[in-house]
Amino acid sequence: MLSNALNGESKFNAEPEIADLTQKVSTSFSLSTSPAARHLSPSPGKARSLLARTGTGGSTKHLKPFATEDIKILLLENINKTGREVLEAQGYQVEVLKSSVPEDELIEKIRDIHVIGIRSKTKLTARVLREAKNLLVIGCFCIGTNQVDTQFAAQHGIAVFNSPFSNSRSVAELVIAEIIALARQLSDRSAELHNGIWNKVSNGCWEIRGKTLGIIGYGHIGSQLSVLAEAMGMTVVFFDAVNLMAMGTAKQLPTLEALLRVSDFISCHVPELPETQNMIGAEQFGQMKSGSYLINASRGSVIDIPALIDAMRAGKLAGAALDVYPAEPSGNGEYFDNNLNPWAENIRSLKNIILTPHIGGSTEEAQSAIGVEVSEALVRYVNEGATLGAVNLPEVNLRSLTMDEPNHVRVIYIHHNVPGVLRKVNEILGDHNVDKQMTDSRGDVAYLMADISDVSGAVIKDLYQSLESLSSRIVTRVLY
Repeated sequence: MLSNALNGESKFNAEPEIADLTQKVSTSFSLSTSPAARHLSPSPGKARSLLARTGTGGSTKHLKPFATEDIKILLLENINKTGREVLEAQGYQVEVLKSSVPEDELIEKIRDIHVIGIRSKTKLTARVLREAKNLLVIGCFCIGTNQVDTQFAAQHGIAVFNSPFSNSRSVAELVIAEIIALARQLSDRSAELHNGIWNKVSNGCWEIRGKTLGIIGYGHIGSQLSVLAEAMGMTVVFFDAVNLMAMGTAKQLPTLEALLRVSDFISCHVPELPETQNMIGAEQFGQMKSGSYLINASRGSVIDIPALIDAMRAGKLAGAALDVYPAEPSGNGEYFDNNLNPWAENIRSLKNIILTPHIGGSTEEAQSAIGVEVSEALVRYVNEGATLGAVNLPEVNLRSLTMDEPNHVRVIYIHHNVPGVLRKVNEILGDHNVDKQMTDSRGDVAYLMADISDVSGAVIKDLYQSLESLSSRIVTRVLY
Protein backbone atom coordinates (compact mmCIF):
# COMPACT_ATOMS: atom_id res chain seq x y z
CA MET A 1 0.00 0.00 0.00
CA LEU A 2 1.27 3.46 -0.84
CA SER A 3 -0.10 4.77 2.43
CA ASN A 4 2.21 2.35 4.24
CA ALA A 5 5.18 3.51 2.21
CA LEU A 6 4.36 7.08 3.15
CA ASN A 7 4.66 6.11 6.78
CA GLY A 8 7.98 4.40 6.30
CA GLU A 9 6.83 0.82 5.66
CA SER A 10 8.24 -1.11 2.73
CA LYS A 11 5.19 -2.85 1.29
CA PHE A 12 4.17 -1.16 -1.96
CA ASN A 13 1.68 -2.06 -4.70
CA ALA A 14 1.48 1.14 -6.69
CA GLU A 15 -0.62 0.36 -9.74
CA PRO A 16 -3.85 -0.85 -8.04
CA GLU A 17 -3.57 1.91 -5.46
CA ILE A 18 -2.94 4.88 -7.76
CA ALA A 19 -6.20 6.48 -6.59
CA ASP A 20 -4.79 6.59 -3.07
CA LEU A 21 -1.89 8.82 -4.08
CA THR A 22 -3.74 11.92 -2.91
CA GLN A 23 -4.57 10.60 0.52
CA LYS A 24 -1.34 11.22 2.43
CA VAL A 25 1.37 13.79 2.88
CA SER A 26 4.68 13.67 4.66
CA THR A 27 7.73 15.86 4.87
CA SER A 28 9.78 13.42 2.84
CA PHE A 29 7.29 11.98 0.34
CA SER A 30 4.44 13.82 -1.37
CA LEU A 31 2.47 12.52 -4.33
CA SER A 32 -0.52 13.52 -6.44
CA THR A 33 -2.45 12.33 -9.42
CA SER A 34 -3.91 15.82 -9.77
CA PRO A 35 -7.49 14.60 -10.37
CA ALA A 36 -9.70 17.40 -11.62
CA ALA A 37 -12.31 16.61 -9.01
CA ARG A 38 -9.90 17.45 -6.21
CA HIS A 39 -8.50 20.65 -7.68
CA LEU A 40 -9.83 24.10 -6.85
CA SER A 41 -8.81 26.24 -9.79
CA PRO A 42 -7.59 29.78 -9.13
CA SER A 43 -9.36 32.74 -10.62
CA PRO A 44 -8.47 33.59 -14.25
CA GLY A 45 -6.48 36.61 -13.08
CA LYS A 46 -4.48 34.58 -10.60
CA ALA A 47 -3.93 31.85 -13.18
CA ARG A 48 -2.53 34.40 -15.60
CA SER A 49 -0.15 35.73 -12.95
CA LEU A 50 1.08 32.21 -12.21
CA LEU A 51 1.62 31.56 -15.92
CA ALA A 52 3.57 34.78 -16.21
CA ARG A 53 5.82 33.79 -13.33
CA THR A 54 6.46 30.27 -14.60
CA GLY A 55 6.97 31.31 -18.18
CA THR A 56 4.61 28.91 -19.93
CA GLY A 57 1.68 29.74 -22.12
CA GLY A 58 0.08 26.30 -22.06
CA SER A 59 -2.68 24.96 -19.87
CA THR A 60 -0.94 24.58 -16.54
CA LYS A 61 -1.11 21.25 -14.79
CA HIS A 62 -1.68 21.96 -11.11
CA LEU A 63 0.36 19.55 -9.04
CA LYS A 64 -1.24 18.50 -5.80
CA PRO A 65 1.04 16.33 -3.69
CA PHE A 66 -1.72 15.40 -1.25
CA ALA A 67 -5.39 15.47 -0.51
CA THR A 68 -5.64 19.21 0.13
CA GLU A 69 -8.00 18.80 3.07
CA ASP A 70 -5.27 16.83 4.84
CA ILE A 71 -2.86 19.78 4.79
CA LYS A 72 -2.85 21.61 8.11
CA ILE A 73 -1.85 25.26 8.22
CA LEU A 74 -1.45 27.39 11.35
CA LEU A 75 -1.57 31.17 10.96
CA LEU A 76 -0.59 33.21 14.02
CA GLU A 77 -0.66 36.93 14.85
CA ASN A 78 -3.83 37.83 12.95
CA ILE A 79 -2.60 37.29 9.39
CA ASN A 80 -4.60 39.39 6.92
CA LYS A 81 -7.69 37.75 5.47
CA THR A 82 -6.30 37.99 1.93
CA GLY A 83 -3.63 35.49 2.89
CA ARG A 84 -6.12 33.19 4.55
CA GLU A 85 -8.35 33.28 1.47
CA VAL A 86 -5.50 32.24 -0.84
CA LEU A 87 -4.74 29.22 1.35
CA GLU A 88 -8.37 28.27 1.99
CA ALA A 89 -9.07 28.38 -1.74
CA GLN A 90 -6.66 25.49 -2.11
CA GLY A 91 -8.78 23.39 0.24
CA TYR A 92 -6.22 23.38 3.05
CA GLN A 93 -7.22 23.18 6.72
CA VAL A 94 -6.40 26.65 8.02
CA GLU A 95 -6.36 27.47 11.73
CA VAL A 96 -6.12 31.18 12.54
CA LEU A 97 -5.06 32.71 15.86
CA LYS A 98 -5.06 36.45 16.55
CA SER A 99 -1.83 36.48 18.57
CA SER A 100 1.34 34.50 19.09
CA VAL A 101 1.41 31.66 21.62
CA PRO A 102 3.89 30.64 24.34
CA GLU A 103 6.73 28.43 23.17
CA ASP A 104 5.52 25.26 24.90
CA GLU A 105 2.06 25.64 23.38
CA LEU A 106 3.62 26.36 19.99
CA ILE A 107 5.63 23.15 20.21
CA GLU A 108 2.46 21.15 20.78
CA LYS A 109 0.70 22.80 17.84
CA ILE A 110 3.57 22.63 15.37
CA ARG A 111 3.97 18.86 15.59
CA ASP A 112 0.93 18.22 13.40
CA ILE A 113 1.11 21.05 10.88
CA HIS A 114 2.66 21.29 7.43
CA VAL A 115 2.71 25.08 6.97
CA ILE A 116 3.01 27.85 9.56
CA GLY A 117 2.48 31.57 9.00
CA ILE A 118 3.78 34.16 11.47
CA ARG A 119 4.61 37.82 11.78
CA SER A 120 7.32 39.34 13.99
CA LYS A 121 6.33 38.17 17.48
CA THR A 122 6.44 34.38 17.09
CA LYS A 123 9.90 32.89 17.62
CA LEU A 124 10.59 29.73 15.64
CA THR A 125 13.73 28.60 17.42
CA ALA A 126 15.64 25.38 16.91
CA ARG A 127 13.84 23.98 19.96
CA VAL A 128 10.48 24.62 18.31
CA LEU A 129 11.47 23.49 14.81
CA ARG A 130 13.01 20.29 16.13
CA GLU A 131 9.49 19.13 17.01
CA ALA A 132 8.05 20.11 13.62
CA LYS A 133 8.28 16.67 12.04
CA ASN A 134 5.71 17.40 9.31
CA LEU A 135 6.62 21.01 8.59
CA LEU A 136 7.33 21.81 4.94
CA VAL A 137 7.49 25.58 4.88
CA ILE A 138 7.35 28.75 7.00
CA GLY A 139 5.73 31.98 5.84
CA CYS A 140 6.86 35.22 7.50
CA PHE A 141 4.09 37.72 6.75
CA CYS A 142 6.46 40.64 7.25
CA ILE A 143 9.85 41.89 6.06
CA GLY A 144 12.18 40.38 8.65
CA THR A 145 13.00 36.72 9.26
CA ASN A 146 15.23 37.13 12.30
CA GLN A 147 12.47 35.56 14.42
CA VAL A 148 13.14 32.24 12.64
CA ASP A 149 16.22 30.04 12.96
CA THR A 150 16.57 29.98 9.18
CA GLN A 151 19.79 27.96 9.23
CA PHE A 152 18.22 25.17 11.28
CA ALA A 153 15.21 25.24 8.98
CA ALA A 154 17.38 24.92 5.87
CA GLN A 155 19.37 22.05 7.34
CA HIS A 156 16.08 20.21 7.84
CA GLY A 157 14.63 21.03 4.42
CA ILE A 158 12.11 23.61 5.64
CA ALA A 159 11.76 26.59 3.31
CA VAL A 160 11.23 30.11 4.68
CA PHE A 161 9.48 32.87 2.71
CA ASN A 162 8.87 36.51 3.58
CA SER A 163 7.59 39.72 1.98
CA PRO A 164 10.53 42.07 1.52
CA PHE A 165 8.74 44.76 -0.50
CA SER A 166 5.05 44.96 0.28
CA ASN A 167 5.08 47.29 3.30
CA SER A 168 7.94 49.55 2.22
CA ARG A 169 5.66 52.43 1.25
CA SER A 170 3.67 52.21 4.49
CA VAL A 171 6.80 52.43 6.63
CA ALA A 172 8.21 55.28 4.55
CA GLU A 173 4.99 57.26 4.88
CA LEU A 174 4.96 56.74 8.65
CA VAL A 175 8.49 58.13 8.89
CA ILE A 176 7.53 61.19 6.84
CA ALA A 177 4.57 61.75 9.16
CA GLU A 178 6.85 61.45 12.20
CA ILE A 179 9.39 63.89 10.77
CA ILE A 180 6.67 66.52 10.42
CA ALA A 181 5.11 65.67 13.79
CA LEU A 182 8.45 65.96 15.59
CA ALA A 183 9.37 69.20 13.83
CA ARG A 184 6.05 70.74 14.91
CA GLN A 185 5.83 69.02 18.35
CA LEU A 186 2.41 67.73 17.36
CA SER A 187 2.25 64.86 19.84
CA ASP A 188 2.87 67.19 22.79
CA ARG A 189 0.36 69.79 21.62
CA SER A 190 -2.27 67.10 21.03
CA ALA A 191 -1.70 65.51 24.44
CA GLU A 192 -1.93 68.91 26.13
CA LEU A 193 -5.19 69.79 24.45
CA HIS A 194 -6.62 66.37 25.33
CA ASN A 195 -5.91 67.38 28.93
CA GLY A 196 -7.64 70.74 28.44
CA ILE A 197 -4.44 72.81 28.11
CA TRP A 198 -4.26 75.43 25.35
CA ASN A 199 -0.57 75.95 24.54
CA LYS A 200 -0.05 77.78 21.25
CA VAL A 201 3.71 78.13 20.71
CA SER A 202 6.14 78.41 17.81
CA ASN A 203 9.43 78.16 19.69
CA GLY A 204 11.32 75.07 18.58
CA CYS A 205 8.89 74.29 15.76
CA TRP A 206 10.21 74.07 12.23
CA GLU A 207 9.36 73.49 8.60
CA ILE A 208 11.07 70.43 7.17
CA ARG A 209 11.76 72.13 3.84
CA GLY A 210 15.49 72.76 3.50
CA LYS A 211 16.41 70.40 6.34
CA THR A 212 18.74 67.44 5.90
CA LEU A 213 17.49 63.89 6.33
CA GLY A 214 20.09 61.22 7.00
CA ILE A 215 18.98 57.67 6.15
CA ILE A 216 20.87 54.77 7.68
CA GLY A 217 20.26 51.77 5.42
CA TYR A 218 19.27 52.57 1.83
CA GLY A 219 17.22 49.49 0.99
CA HIS A 220 13.61 49.20 -0.10
CA ILE A 221 12.27 51.43 2.67
CA GLY A 222 15.20 53.82 2.84
CA SER A 223 15.08 54.55 -0.89
CA GLN A 224 11.28 55.06 -0.80
CA LEU A 225 11.74 57.47 2.09
CA SER A 226 14.44 59.27 0.13
CA VAL A 227 12.06 59.99 -2.75
CA LEU A 228 9.27 61.22 -0.47
CA ALA A 229 11.60 63.44 1.55
CA GLU A 230 13.07 65.08 -1.55
CA ALA A 231 9.56 65.76 -2.84
CA MET A 232 8.95 67.73 0.34
CA GLY A 233 12.06 69.86 -0.15
CA MET A 234 14.50 68.00 2.11
CA THR A 235 18.14 67.33 1.33
CA VAL A 236 18.84 63.60 1.60
CA VAL A 237 22.08 61.86 2.54
CA PHE A 238 22.45 58.18 3.34
CA PHE A 239 24.89 55.64 4.69
CA ASP A 240 24.92 51.98 3.72
CA ALA A 241 27.40 49.13 4.06
CA VAL A 242 27.56 48.78 0.26
CA ASN A 243 27.76 51.31 -2.54
CA LEU A 244 24.29 51.95 -3.96
CA MET A 245 22.80 54.11 -6.69
CA ALA A 246 21.10 57.10 -5.12
CA MET A 247 17.54 58.10 -5.94
CA GLY A 248 17.09 61.66 -7.17
CA THR A 249 19.75 63.98 -5.78
CA ALA A 250 20.43 61.96 -2.63
CA LYS A 251 24.10 61.54 -1.74
CA GLN A 252 25.81 58.55 -0.16
CA LEU A 253 28.24 59.38 2.62
CA PRO A 254 31.29 57.22 3.41
CA THR A 255 30.77 56.79 7.16
CA LEU A 256 28.00 56.76 9.74
CA GLU A 257 29.74 59.55 11.63
CA ALA A 258 29.72 61.77 8.53
CA LEU A 259 25.96 61.29 8.26
CA LEU A 260 25.31 61.97 11.94
CA ARG A 261 27.24 65.24 11.89
CA VAL A 262 25.28 66.85 9.03
CA SER A 263 21.73 65.51 9.51
CA ASP A 264 18.83 67.36 11.11
CA PHE A 265 16.70 64.22 11.04
CA ILE A 266 18.09 60.68 11.19
CA SER A 267 16.04 57.60 10.27
CA CYS A 268 17.23 54.02 10.77
CA HIS A 269 16.35 51.26 8.28
CA VAL A 270 18.75 48.39 8.93
CA PRO A 271 18.25 44.67 9.68
CA GLU A 272 18.87 43.06 13.04
CA LEU A 273 22.45 41.83 12.86
CA PRO A 274 25.36 41.65 15.30
CA GLU A 275 26.81 44.65 13.45
CA THR A 276 23.69 46.74 14.04
CA GLN A 277 23.28 45.94 17.75
CA ASN A 278 23.19 49.31 19.56
CA MET A 279 24.70 50.97 16.49
CA ILE A 280 23.29 54.27 17.80
CA GLY A 281 24.61 54.71 21.34
CA ALA A 282 26.19 57.35 23.55
CA GLU A 283 29.13 57.89 21.17
CA GLN A 284 26.85 58.37 18.18
CA PHE A 285 24.50 60.72 20.06
CA GLY A 286 27.55 62.83 20.81
CA GLN A 287 28.30 63.07 17.09
CA MET A 288 24.82 64.33 16.18
CA LYS A 289 23.91 67.96 15.72
CA SER A 290 22.39 69.58 18.78
CA GLY A 291 18.65 69.83 18.34
CA SER A 292 18.46 66.97 15.84
CA TYR A 293 15.82 64.24 15.73
CA LEU A 294 16.09 60.43 15.66
CA ILE A 295 13.57 57.99 14.17
CA ASN A 296 13.74 54.20 14.36
CA ALA A 297 11.27 52.02 12.46
CA SER A 298 13.68 49.16 11.77
CA ARG A 299 14.60 46.87 14.69
CA GLY A 300 14.44 47.52 18.41
CA SER A 301 18.02 46.41 19.01
CA VAL A 302 19.48 49.16 16.81
CA ILE A 303 19.14 51.97 19.38
CA ASP A 304 20.67 52.04 22.86
CA ILE A 305 17.49 53.25 24.56
CA PRO A 306 19.04 54.34 27.91
CA ALA A 307 21.56 56.40 25.92
CA LEU A 308 18.67 57.91 23.95
CA ILE A 309 16.91 58.86 27.17
CA ASP A 310 20.09 60.55 28.42
CA ALA A 311 20.48 62.46 25.14
CA MET A 312 16.88 63.65 25.30
CA ARG A 313 17.16 64.78 28.91
CA ALA A 314 20.43 66.59 28.14
CA GLY A 315 18.79 68.49 25.28
CA LYS A 316 21.11 66.97 22.68
CA LEU A 317 18.07 65.70 20.78
CA ALA A 318 14.98 67.80 20.18
CA GLY A 319 12.79 64.75 19.66
CA ALA A 320 12.61 61.10 18.71
CA ALA A 321 10.14 58.58 17.32
CA LEU A 322 10.31 54.86 18.06
CA ASP A 323 8.16 52.18 16.46
CA VAL A 324 10.23 49.15 17.54
CA TYR A 325 11.72 48.05 20.87
CA PRO A 326 14.17 45.46 22.22
CA ALA A 327 11.29 43.58 23.88
CA GLU A 328 7.74 43.77 22.57
CA PRO A 329 4.50 42.25 23.93
CA SER A 330 3.03 39.20 22.22
CA GLY A 331 -0.42 40.83 22.09
CA ASN A 332 -2.30 44.06 22.70
CA GLY A 333 -2.86 45.31 26.25
CA GLU A 334 -1.31 47.29 29.09
CA TYR A 335 2.13 45.74 28.73
CA PHE A 336 4.46 48.64 27.90
CA ASP A 337 5.96 49.06 31.36
CA ASN A 338 9.17 48.40 33.25
CA ASN A 339 8.41 44.70 33.43
CA LEU A 340 8.78 44.55 29.66
CA ASN A 341 11.69 46.99 29.32
CA PRO A 342 13.34 48.49 32.44
CA TRP A 343 13.40 51.99 30.92
CA ALA A 344 9.78 52.08 29.72
CA GLU A 345 8.47 54.53 32.34
CA ASN A 346 11.43 56.85 31.81
CA ILE A 347 10.93 57.07 28.06
CA ARG A 348 7.18 57.55 28.45
CA SER A 349 7.85 60.63 30.58
CA LEU A 350 9.87 62.47 27.92
CA LYS A 351 8.61 65.41 25.88
CA ASN A 352 8.37 65.34 22.07
CA ILE A 353 8.90 61.62 21.75
CA ILE A 354 6.52 59.57 19.61
CA LEU A 355 6.03 55.98 20.73
CA THR A 356 4.08 53.66 18.44
CA PRO A 357 3.48 49.89 18.85
CA HIS A 358 5.37 48.51 15.82
CA ILE A 359 2.82 49.77 13.29
CA GLY A 360 5.18 50.75 10.48
CA GLY A 361 3.71 48.20 8.11
CA SER A 362 0.27 48.12 9.67
CA THR A 363 -1.87 49.54 6.90
CA GLU A 364 -4.70 47.82 5.08
CA GLU A 365 -2.80 48.09 1.80
CA ALA A 366 0.46 46.66 3.13
CA GLN A 367 -1.10 43.79 5.06
CA SER A 368 -3.33 42.86 2.14
CA ALA A 369 -0.38 42.79 -0.25
CA ILE A 370 1.75 40.83 2.23
CA GLY A 371 -1.04 38.31 2.73
CA VAL A 372 -1.30 37.61 -0.98
CA GLU A 373 2.45 37.62 -1.69
CA VAL A 374 3.46 35.23 1.08
CA SER A 375 0.46 32.91 0.72
CA GLU A 376 1.01 32.53 -3.01
CA ALA A 377 4.67 31.70 -2.34
CA LEU A 378 3.57 29.04 0.15
CA VAL A 379 1.13 27.53 -2.34
CA ARG A 380 3.75 27.44 -5.10
CA TYR A 381 6.22 25.74 -2.81
CA VAL A 382 3.84 23.13 -1.44
CA ASN A 383 2.17 22.41 -4.78
CA GLU A 384 5.07 22.80 -7.21
CA GLY A 385 8.28 22.91 -5.17
CA ALA A 386 9.28 26.37 -6.44
CA THR A 387 11.66 28.17 -4.07
CA LEU A 388 11.68 31.60 -5.75
CA GLY A 389 11.82 34.14 -2.95
CA ALA A 390 12.97 31.69 -0.26
CA VAL A 391 15.39 33.30 2.18
CA ASN A 392 17.18 30.14 3.31
CA LEU A 393 17.18 27.77 0.32
CA PRO A 394 18.54 28.14 -3.21
CA GLU A 395 16.07 29.74 -5.60
CA VAL A 396 15.04 26.99 -8.02
CA ASN A 397 12.07 26.85 -10.37
CA LEU A 398 11.00 24.99 -13.48
CA ARG A 399 8.22 25.96 -15.84
CA SER A 400 4.90 24.48 -14.81
CA LEU A 401 3.89 21.13 -16.21
CA THR A 402 0.98 21.34 -18.62
CA MET A 403 -2.08 19.21 -19.19
CA ASP A 404 -0.31 17.88 -22.30
CA GLU A 405 2.16 16.18 -19.94
CA PRO A 406 -0.14 13.81 -18.01
CA ASN A 407 2.41 11.16 -17.08
CA HIS A 408 5.14 13.41 -15.76
CA VAL A 409 6.52 13.46 -12.24
CA ARG A 410 8.43 16.25 -10.51
CA VAL A 411 11.26 15.09 -8.25
CA ILE A 412 12.61 17.42 -5.58
CA TYR A 413 15.75 16.42 -3.72
CA ILE A 414 17.01 18.67 -0.92
CA HIS A 415 20.43 17.48 0.13
CA HIS A 416 23.68 18.28 1.88
CA ASN A 417 26.04 20.13 -0.43
CA VAL A 418 28.89 17.63 -0.53
CA PRO A 419 31.01 16.34 -3.43
CA GLY A 420 29.65 13.50 -5.53
CA VAL A 421 25.94 13.99 -4.83
CA LEU A 422 24.93 15.03 -8.34
CA ARG A 423 26.72 12.07 -9.85
CA LYS A 424 24.79 9.68 -7.64
CA VAL A 425 21.48 11.46 -8.21
CA ASN A 426 21.95 11.53 -11.97
CA GLU A 427 22.79 7.82 -11.94
CA ILE A 428 19.32 7.29 -10.46
CA LEU A 429 17.58 9.73 -12.81
CA GLY A 430 19.61 8.58 -15.82
CA ASP A 431 17.46 5.50 -16.32
CA HIS A 432 14.46 7.74 -17.05
CA ASN A 433 13.56 10.47 -19.51
CA VAL A 434 14.47 13.70 -17.70
CA ASP A 435 12.69 16.51 -19.55
CA LYS A 436 14.23 19.32 -17.55
CA GLN A 437 16.35 19.69 -14.46
CA MET A 438 17.77 22.48 -12.33
CA THR A 439 19.94 22.50 -9.24
CA ASP A 440 21.54 25.15 -7.08
CA SER A 441 23.23 25.37 -3.71
CA ARG A 442 23.29 27.82 -0.84
CA GLY A 443 25.93 27.18 1.75
CA ASP A 444 25.67 23.63 3.05
CA VAL A 445 22.29 22.93 1.44
CA ALA A 446 21.50 22.19 -2.21
CA TYR A 447 18.16 21.93 -3.99
CA LEU A 448 17.52 19.81 -7.10
CA MET A 449 14.32 19.76 -9.15
CA ALA A 450 13.70 17.53 -12.16
CA ASP A 451 10.67 16.70 -14.32
CA ILE A 452 10.57 13.14 -15.63
CA SER A 453 8.18 11.84 -18.30
CA ASP A 454 6.50 8.47 -18.91
CA VAL A 455 6.20 7.44 -15.27
CA SER A 456 4.15 4.80 -13.52
CA GLY A 457 3.51 3.96 -9.91
CA ALA A 458 6.41 1.53 -9.91
CA VAL A 459 8.72 4.23 -11.29
CA ILE A 460 7.62 6.63 -8.57
CA LYS A 461 8.37 4.06 -5.90
CA ASP A 462 11.77 3.29 -7.39
CA LEU A 463 12.74 6.97 -7.68
CA TYR A 464 11.68 7.76 -4.16
CA GLN A 465 13.36 4.78 -2.50
CA SER A 466 16.57 5.24 -4.48
CA LEU A 467 16.88 8.92 -3.54
CA GLU A 468 15.92 8.25 0.06
CA SER A 469 18.77 5.75 0.36
CA LEU A 470 21.44 8.35 -0.40
CA SER A 471 23.41 9.54 2.61
CA SER A 472 23.24 13.15 1.40
CA ARG A 473 19.44 13.27 1.68
CA ILE A 474 17.68 15.95 3.71
CA VAL A 475 14.21 15.78 2.15
CA THR A 476 12.84 13.93 -0.88
CA ARG A 477 9.55 15.01 -2.44
CA VAL A 478 7.82 13.56 -5.49
CA LEU A 479 4.99 15.60 -7.02
CA TYR A 480 2.79 13.84 -9.55
